Amino acid sequence: MKQLTLFSLLFVGAVQAFAQQVAVTGPDSRLKLDFQLQDGKPVYSVTYDGKTVLENSPLGFVSNIGDFSRQMSFVGKQADKVEKTYTQDRIKCSTVNYSANKLTVTLENAEKKKLDIVFQLSNNDIAFRYEMPQYGETACMVIEKEATGFDFPSSTTTFLSPQSDPMIGWMRTKPSYEEEYVPDEPVATPSKYGEGYTFPALFHVGDNWALVSETGVRSLYCASHLSDAT
Repeated sequence: MKQLTLFSLLFVGAVQAFAQQVAVTGPDSRLKLDFQLQDGKPVYSVTYDGKTVLENSPLGFVSNIGDFSRQMSFVGKQADKVEKTYTQDRIKCSTVNYSANKLTVTLENAEKKKLDIVFQLSNNDIAFRYEMPQYGETACMVIEKEATGFDFPSSTTTFLSPQSDPMIGWMRTKPSYEEEYVPDEPVATPSKYGEGYTFPALFHVGDNWALVSETGVRSLYCASHLSDAT
């Protein structure tokens, strides 16, 4: 099982407020994400054509605002469709038509503070992020512990570049994100330096492949990497 920090694996309807399990699919319904609360802990799982890609994986974080990884309760959900068309002059297909289904799940922690988890699924990709209202006047929050994880089936193999120790190697320039990797390495193998793995991370799950990375990182938050298996 592989656990980590942040994620991007590059239906319209109503759910009663007391429901604690919801699902969203890509437009062609082959890619599916299930979300639920297990003993107050938010988890998600992913299947493709009914085959498991991710087993129940943790969500949430602990911050100076509060703990949003446990003792959570379901408040509601909202489903939306996303349709976009854009052009690029540096790729093979210059005009791209993008279609996805979006699901926003609203949760509440033990202190009645809310957290939105926004999932977006196209036919081949999943992305999610956390959104919160402002608490206090500073509009600032410190993340003390990241709970977000990716729990792959135990038979999964990997193509992962290990995260290096800092300030080592030539001119003490590491990590330089170019360490050697072992093809098709078992998913539970400890990383070479004990520091986890660098994004992007490629996983071979039966007949499927999953590429895990992060996106949308800017100066207001740090870049992240995968931790070792837990």
